[in-house]
Amino acid sequence: MPFPASYPNWVFSLFAFLGFAMACIPFPWHFEAWNTGTCLYMAWTALACLCQFVNSIVWNRNAINWAPVWCDIFPPAAKITVGTAVAIPAASLCINRRLYHIASVRAVTVTKAEKRRQIMVDLAIGLGLPILEMILQYIPQGHRFNIYEDVGCWPFTYDTWVAYLLVSAPPICIGLVSAVYAVLSIRAFNQSRAQSKEMLSGYSNLTSSRYFRLMALAGCDVLCTVPLGIYATYLNAADGAISPWISWQNTHAGFSRVDQIPAIIWRSNPVTESALEMSRWLCVVCAVLFFGFFGFADEARKHYRSAISSVAKRVGVSTGSFGGSTGIISSSEFSRGGVGSHPGSLPSFGREKLDRKSSYDASFSDTSSLKDAGVVPPSPLDEKKNLSITNVFGGKKKFNEEVFKPTFQYDNLVLPDIGGTLADHSTDEISPVPSSGSSSASSISIPEPAVTRSEARGADTASLRSLPPYVISEEPRRNPHDMV
Repeated sequence: MPFPASYPNWVFSLFAFLGFAMACIPFPWHFEAWNTGTCLYMAWTALACLCQFVNSIVWNRNAINWAPVWCDIFPPAAKITVGTAVAIPAASLCINRRLYHIASVRAVTVTKAEKRRQIMVDLAIGLGLPILEMILQYIPQGHRFNIYEDVGCWPFTYDTWVAYLLVSAPPICIGLVSAVYAVLSIRAFNQSRAQSKEMLSGYSNLTSSRYFRLMALAGCDVLCTVPLGIYATYLNAADGAISPWISWQNTHAGFSRVDQIPAIIWRSNPVTESALEMSRWLCVVCAVLFFGFFGFADEARKHYRSAISSVAKRVGVSTGSFGGSTGIISSSEFSRGGVGSHPGSLPSFGREKLDRKSSYDASFSDTSSLKDAGVVPPSPLDEKKNLSITNVFGGKKKFNEEVFKPTFQYDNLVLPDIGGTLADHSTDEISPVPSSGSSSASSISIPEPAVTRSEARGADTASLRSLPPYVISEEPRRNPHDMV
């Protein structure tokens, strides 16, 4: 009968995956700003959460050596556990050191050479020290690794004074140095509070809000690193008597073996259970802590909106509002009269197309006038068009409005008045056509269709004054919703 755990193992698997995601989400914009310390913090935290997530899945309710390559070759999950214990405090040291130099610097401008040197120093601290710790851990390493049921592969360190010096002491020392930088940073920032904006202007993408959040993150890590490091050292010492260091051969005897420990055994020891559970949950706590400081900031929300807009465009969903700002007009605006002057009016671009068509046809007004006067006889196509217009406008009973169709004569030209558009001219220049004329040109007239005021509405008066009747039928009656 297995020893019952205090919680199901899938709970840790879920939180480990969420911690991996939380550490990865803010990475792009911090990488763009070349914040080396925060990038190292996120990278190591995400890597630790990923390794613990895989371990909890592969070795759930078993302690079989399924993947020896995963544990100590690629990636060396057991070695990453050792390196993470130093990497996260080292990343906090990089952050505190950078904040101290920003607060205490006297020159505002920062050259590219200085930025490059700062990045190299941060990489040496946040990347070099963890790799060095992985190498040094091989000295007191008794055998390859252990496999704990529900936990996965775990590094084994032989309990000697060398192990405390090379494995347990480095995280505590790094935390103490980081604490000193944090105190100096707060002191320097308080002394130059009046020049804070000028001080931060030399660094791109660094505002006072981000400065305080970085300081709070590094401060929380310092407050946790030193006490937890001391407590972990106490647990290792309390788990058993410290063995003496005899020799390299004695420490590495039987080095290739892998110990497989069921949960009923390691959970029966309260010290071992506390050490294992605390060690694997700390990476999840670091990820949640970082996301709490930087996952809801202004720059984070801006990138969230940008990502949502990009995904929406890829799936064909528009996130912009309807209206003139986006150039998209909904069909409901036409029905409620939101675009034109009245509910049935065309939009502005529709009227421009109609005016261009009218002005184009008006250039042939001389030929049209000659056709009206009988000098140029109408073609069969014109007669067909006139007949079609008569059938459309004159034959329909729905056009019951009052029709104006007087005729006027000007210099022996007979001009029918379409819709009463010539009624505003003075009568001394244009006289009515006599009932019987002597000129053959004046006696010839083309029957004109009845055009109502409702059909003439919205058209240009100058264009109607020069267009022949059939030109109106050439412009199709468009639905305002079909205008593109």
